[in-house]
Amino acid sequence: MPGAVLWTKGPAASGPGAGLVLPDGCMDLLWSEGRLLVAGPDTRAYAPDGSSAYWAGLRFFPGTAPACLGVPAHELRDRRVDVADLWPAPAVRRLRARLAVARDPAAALEQAALERAESAGPPDPLLRRMVAALDAGRPVAATADELGVGARWLHRRSLTAFGYGPKTLARVLRFQRALALARSGVPFADTAVRAGYADQAHLSREVRELAGVPLGELLGVRG
Repeated sequence: MPGAVLWTKGPAASGPGAGLVLPDGCMDLLWSEGRLLVAGPDTRAYAPDGSSAYWAGLRFFPGTAPACLGVPAHELRDRRVDVADLWPAPAVRRLRARLAVARDPAAALEQAALERAESAGPPDPLLRRMVAALDAGRPVAATADELGVGARWLHRRSLTAFGYGPKTLARVLRFQRALALARSGVPFADTAVRAGYADQAHLSREVRELAGVPLGELLGVRG
């Protein structure tokens, strides 16, 4: 699927910040030892219980999962939901049986999503443009003007597609920009400026609120 990412992982690592699932504007279709789940959009870090030996997932590009999965994103915000609660039982049974014998469960998840996407139709191109504008640091009002829509429409569409309003989406995308910069070795003060924060203190507050740990701990940097 366009922009989707396949991933697999073993048991979560230990230590502060290790194994955290961080807000990124995305939703995931997950498979783990017979469990078939949807991970909704996060507004704060999620700490997996670490009990499962193996996870396979399909991470949808921001805004594309709800049409494919058949549920508005805001209904899944900060939640992990069994697919059996969202899809008809026969469809869930077929997919579970398919995944149970798949050599590559992540690829099987993608194929299942592609099949559902065929009936859902193409994603709204305005959503990708919204993500691009907000990720570039444009204000919400300027983004609405650029897309030729009203602020109320933008908010309603954002709730359905991303699980929260455009201001929260912009905040999450800015947080991800900062992480990418800091992980590449950019000093934290420069990271703050380049990512769009007022200063390093602002960056630090946002990281603590969204990740639950300081930036240094999140990146494994020792003071």
